[in-house]
Amino acid sequence: MSGGVTPRHAHHTGGLLRSIYLPRTVDALAFAMSTYGIPLLVLVTTRSAALTGLAFALEWVPRLAAFGWAGGIVDRRGASVVFFLASLGRALVVAVGVILLYLHPSGAVASVTVMALAATTGVLTEFSYIAAETAGAAAGRRAGGRAHRVQAVLLGIDQTATLAGPALAGLLLLAGPWQMLAVITVFSLLAALLALRTPPSPVTPARAAKGQTSAGLLTGWRTIRSLPALGWLVTGLTLSNLAIGFLQAAGPVIVVHHYGQSATAVGLVWSAAAGATLLSVTLCRFAIDRLGLWPVGAACAAFASLATLAAAQAPDYLSYLVLVAVLMAAEGGMTVVLRTLRSRLIPPEKFGSTLSATILILLLPFPVAGVLTAITPPYALGHVITACAVLQALGLIPAFTRLRTDPALRT
Repeated sequence: MSGGVTPRHAHHTGGLLRSIYLPRTVDALAFAMSTYGIPLLVLVTTRSAALTGLAFALEWVPRLAAFGWAGGIVDRRGASVVFFLASLGRALVVAVGVILLYLHPSGAVASVTVMALAATTGVLTEFSYIAAETAGAAAGRRAGGRAHRVQAVLLGIDQTATLAGPALAGLLLLAGPWQMLAVITVFSLLAALLALRTPPSPVTPARAAKGQTSAGLLTGWRTIRSLPALGWLVTGLTLSNLAIGFLQAAGPVIVVHHYGQSATAVGLVWSAAAGATLLSVTLCRFAIDRLGLWPVGAACAAFASLATLAAAQAPDYLSYLVLVAVLMAAEGGMTVVLRTLRSRLIPPEKFGSTLSATILILLLPFPVAGVLTAITPPYALGHVITACAVLQALGLIPAFTRLRTDPALRT
């Protein structure tokens, strides 16, 4: 009888809200504010395009270095413990930054403080992110055939945070740098407290734990190689991420210098993109129910490549904003496909390590994008975007062509 099913479903949804969705929401807000706010803070403080690109690279390089440790530690200690400690550590680090920027709002001390925050918050954020993803994947496995719905909600949470985070960071910068960092501190501390509700994840047995941290990436790489569907999709999305990373790194320079807009307008671009992605994720969830993973993913890949190519020739700020929003909306659809495959294919006992290896590969283009921004003259940024669009298409077309007949994408 239906009366026996509804309470169980309601209890399951309520449990996910308290233990998975709410902690993830607060942590994602802190993530978005630091990721988009700190490079923007560098541009506002130094007015240097080269330093802005360098800050973007500095923000991502330590994150990438942390992945090998993060996945292994989550597999050994469990998602909830790592989530709590990483969020608490970020709160303490950013609180120190608040004090320093309050005492030294400009000058060399302020510049060094912001650069240091970019590196340290990046590392801690990746630990909390891997832990939250591991907990979310476990929830997806428990959902069975509804796994893509759980992943769509998690992606929707990320995009909602990306919608609010950059805009909030831009507005708080009008009040001052330390005010923005104070809010990040509050969100980080709240995330740590909420992480105590996160259920424990499967952990590696104690006898296998020794050396697991150093071998985490190797284990993850071997798992990816054993799963062709996952490997092809990761390859295509990695090349796509070079275009996205360059638009993120060069965004402050393009919007402020090329289109003559304010620093707040930079955050508006990514808030609009997040809003479009949130809508896309919602639509893709229902489209996958009707059409399956491959048709939705392939359509999103086509839109992403075309939007990037058009963004290189955008004549004004509004058209640039719309094209970036289309690109990120299409990327959101492909990410739902990726998340669903990850939760479906990766063995639970290897999930943290494989997730770390997957995300490491996907994020390698981001520091490259920061370096490209630092060495590219502002007038040549459009040519680099065009080149990135070509590489994006060369990665996505063969990936989805090969995946068309793969059983993993038929459901």
